[in-house]
Amino acid sequence: MIRDMTAILYPVAANAEQALSQPRGRAAREREARAAAGEAVVFTTDALGPAFATREAALAAYGGRVEDERTGISPPIEDRYCQLSAQIVREPGRPAPVAPVQPTNQDGRRWPAPTGAPPRTAWRLMVSYWRIASAERPIETPQARQARRTRQGVDPETLRAIARQPLRPVEPQQPLDIGLFETRLPEAPHIVVPDE
Repeated sequence: MIRDMTAILYPVAANAEQALSQPRGRAAREREARAAAGEAVVFTTDALGPAFATREAALAAYGGRVEDERTGISPPIEDRYCQLSAQIVREPGRPAPVAPVQPTNQDGRRWPAPTGAPPRTAWRLMVSYWRIASAERPIETPQARQARRTRQGVDPETLRAIARQPLRPVEPQQPLDIGLFETRLPEAPHIVVPDE
């Protein structure tokens, strides 16, 4: 019995945003990605979109793009190039939230017991794709309003990077309110219908 092999078809694009919206093609292997791009490619994973305070909020925003164990919904195998990842939130102008520690190797434990509160984390969408090698690597820049408020100001390189990148939302867009003469169906609350 011969079964078809399935593989993830990663997008071929200049950056992560293009990988989600308008890739040049999709490829499982480097030679296929090179053929789709017409030049050299590099496999990479980049963070994209706003940071979410909870995993549930991120799953609600990216429904259908990532595997959701709550509902059992998952994208087809060839479309599983996105995943959610928890990242430590770094605040500009403050020291690193987690200081490096030395191993202790005492009492059967390698690392010392943690002290203090755990660092604040946020959930972001991580997109794996074939990045076109000649494309400029995106610089992870802060929001313009946050960079403006720092005491040391904004250096010219960061300012240029902020100006070149597309606008990013501070928080995900909320669903639109329903109108005065509209109602949600009780059996399908995601559907809005006109009310009499």
